[in-house]
Amino acid sequence: MSAATDQPAGQPGFEADEVGYIDRMFDIIIVLNLFMLMVAAFHIHGLLTAGDWDFWTDWKDRRWWLVITPISLITFPAALSAVLWIGFRLPWACTLLVMALLLGQWIGRVVQFHMWGYYPLNFVWPATLIPCAILLDVTLMMTRSYLLTAIFGGMLWALAFYPANWALLAPFHLPIDQGGVLMSLADVQGYEYVRTGTPEYIRIIERGTLRTYGGHVASVSAAFAGFVCIMMYLAWWFFGRWLGLNMKWIRTI
Repeated sequence: MSAATDQPAGQPGFEADEVGYIDRMFDIIIVLNLFMLMVAAFHIHGLLTAGDWDFWTDWKDRRWWLVITPISLITFPAALSAVLWIGFRLPWACTLLVMALLLGQWIGRVVQFHMWGYYPLNFVWPATLIPCAILLDVTLMMTRSYLLTAIFGGMLWALAFYPANWALLAPFHLPIDQGGVLMSLADVQGYEYVRTGTPEYIRIIERGTLRTYGGHVASVSAAFAGFVCIMMYLAWWFFGRWLGLNMKWIRTI
């Protein structure tokens, strides 16, 4: 019996195919809104955790930037990977979420930093995590195991972060003699474009004390970030699994 025959006399009704169409459209709207909510939460999470380390070119150093950014941004992709892999066997959650995050970051940098704050875009560009996300998704697709993905994919996520951004960052590491002081182009940008007078903004970021293992700072930082990313991936995978299992309506989509 169609849905139209169930309606009282004189009342408009819907055919079965119309009911199915409305139900599918409602599911699509719910999924899109949940995805936009997750992207917005992911963006805010990145702003609060990575923050200045990803805002400014002179803060993209070989120590803290390589540690903080991969660790803080593997969280939401791991949770969404658990939901899509367990519920739908889709291995591209990390790439999808990272691309959406990068789009939101560029909108924020252009509108807020460039058009409102008048900072040049080559000073406030966001780091890219797309190659890292592809490696993480490919690892999940090939191994079909969240544990192996955490061990190998989590390590690759951190190790690939610096090479993925090196082509963007390398020109700003060129040395410049600024008033008798050897500085990088990124440091000159940090002094020329005034942000605030607090101490963390009136210093040369690259001058650190992590010079163990013959001065190879980037490799040590990336390796440490890789080990922490393994733990973070596992923790957020189980959080996404718990979230997906408690949202029973996902299985009906």
